[in-house]
Amino acid sequence: MGDHRMTNSTASTWTGMVPVDDTALAVTDTRGPGRPIVYLNGAYASQRHWRPVIAELGTDWRHIAYDERARGRSRRSADYSFEACLRDVDAVLEATGVDRPLLVGWSFGAIVAWHWADRNPDRVLGVVSVDAAPCGLTGEDGRERIRRLFRRMRLFLPLARPLGLAARMSADEHAEVNIELNEIAAASAPVLERLTCPVRWVLATGGNLGASHDEMEGARAALDPVLARNPNLRVSARVASNHSHILRKDFRAVAQAVRETAAASGLPALPSRS
Repeated sequence: MGDHRMTNSTASTWTGMVPVDDTALAVTDTRGPGRPIVYLNGAYASQRHWRPVIAELGTDWRHIAYDERARGRSRRSADYSFEACLRDVDAVLEATGVDRPLLVGWSFGAIVAWHWADRNPDRVLGVVSVDAAPCGLTGEDGRERIRRLFRRMRLFLPLARPLGLAARMSADEHAEVNIELNEIAAASAPVLERLTCPVRWVLATGGNLGASHDEMEGARAALDPVLARNPNLRVSARVASNHSHILRKDFRAVAQAVRETAAASGLPALPSRS
């Protein structure tokens, strides 16, 4: 698995750097005995955000989390494109020797999961999509709004990095990642309609930084026609938290969606933790 070092947490957990393209990704693999789950982070988040979900699911699963390029402990790159993110999923799977993972993605990570599952229908067990929808800011007005937001945030970004809320990128690079994501998300309905694996959503009801409550609710409503056209797609839960806090406040709902997705794939569900 490349350049690696063992953790002190358990005898079996592995943590290390996985090389891909011009960079290397920080990966943690619990090497648990059960089905492998690969966690895909929010746009500028790190694997630390998944800790409550991982703790709730427990040691019967194999939990694999990693930091995207220039996020968390991963190294910088010349390429932060969406296509690079898809290649990173492949690199992590190859390094860990995992076949047919269950992908659990939050926001940006959910959209990566949809597209990876669409391209690899025989290699995916299912997808849990945390507060993501086939909708986004597009066109020149949308692009300029995103650029303005990150220009205003440029002094905050270095302070947000230790919290896992920003990448080691310039404000312009943050904006370009977000612009591309919005355009891909807005065009993702056909991808979702093609998915043959079970997909379960956990949706928040609040807004987030850069989008109001009404705007977020409008975006989530874009799911409705897609859900109506593909019976493999369902909403597992709607929760009271907002987009930013959903993994911290509603980790139990996310863990339950993981169990439901595994069961829908045809495998027996693991028992809930008391």
